Amino acid sequence: MVRFSEYMHAWLYAKDGYYATHKEIGKEGDFYTAVSSSMFFGGSIAKKFIDSIDEGFLSKNCAVVEIGAHKGYLLADIVQFIYTLKPELLKTLEFVIVEPFEQNQKAQQTYFQDSFGDAVKLLHVKSQKDLTCKEAFIVANEIFDAFTCNVVYEDKMLYMYNNKPEFKELDSDVKSIADRYSITKGEVAVGYEEFAQDLALHVERYEFVTFDYGDKKSRGDFSLRIYDKHKVYPFFALTDLVEDEELKEKATLSELFANSDITYDVNFDHLQGAFEQSGATLHSYETQMKALVDFGLIELLDLMQRNTTQENYKAEANRVKTLIDPSFMGERFKMACFRKEKNELNS
Repeated sequence: MVRFSEYMHAWLYAKDGYYATHKEIGKEGDFYTAVSSSMFFGGSIAKKFIDSIDEGFLSKNCAVVEIGAHKGYLLADIVQFIYTLKPELLKTLEFVIVEPFEQNQKAQQTYFQDSFGDAVKLLHVKSQKDLTCKEAFIVANEIFDAFTCNVVYEDKMLYMYNNKPEFKELDSDVKSIADRYSITKGEVAVGYEEFAQDLALHVERYEFVTFDYGDKKSRGDFSLRIYDKHKVYPFFALTDLVEDEELKEKATLSELFANSDITYDVNFDHLQGAFEQSGATLHSYETQMKALVDFGLIELLDLMQRNTTQENYKAEANRVKTLIDPSFMGERFKMACFRKEKNELNS
């Protein structure tokens, strides 16, 4: 019998785990992301990055880093919009992807080569601990929902044995975080503190922008769920712990294990606390809709409208609606931006 976090780690990250086998995202995969919806997601982030340079927080010599890049589409979109908006920056910037899986690295290099030839050099590191940037703009889309978690219910936590769940006594380390962020029923993420500290130790100055689904505070319920071919299964509906038999799903954990995505809502209060412990500050926190508009999405669409056909513009505008429509990603997804002035941990 193991903690749920260990079970989830095996599901996602073992040799034959879900992420290790390089699953597709989008229509052919198990779920959509903002990146697969519209190139203007990356375009808006690129404009925000350029604004941070113009503001003076970042310099033209910094690194642009993506963590959790899958095939590299988001960083490539950012590069493309930097070229459109301020092409001279491509001569001074460094582009880096943090990617532990070799097959993903190869796919990303191939995509960049096909997209930019030798005009843009892409570097890889396997983890944040391998970064050596004095200054960086770091972007991550939907990575914190992929951190393993423990599941708590009052004074108990979830354990797994042969795909069978059981709530047992709550361990002290999990209780400490659950108490700090008022989580009495729901998921307690594992690794946020280590992640933020690694960035602080290896990047002297940074701006970190992340998008994910979740809320500022614990919602007081379980959000743990499984995505399989665009169908969503509440985790407990696949177990004998479901209280209402009518809610029980026909699929089983054993058949979905490592073949589908397992995830949960991000507690942004916990994420903020982890970054603040490492010396960073929360610069802004908004819904995805407001964040992208603030970043300059509307200005970019206006620019496109002036430089393309009306047919092309309308097609892209419809794709953008998925990003900002409150009934799709606009309200459900949140953006958090953290800034680290200097490496306090090494000073």
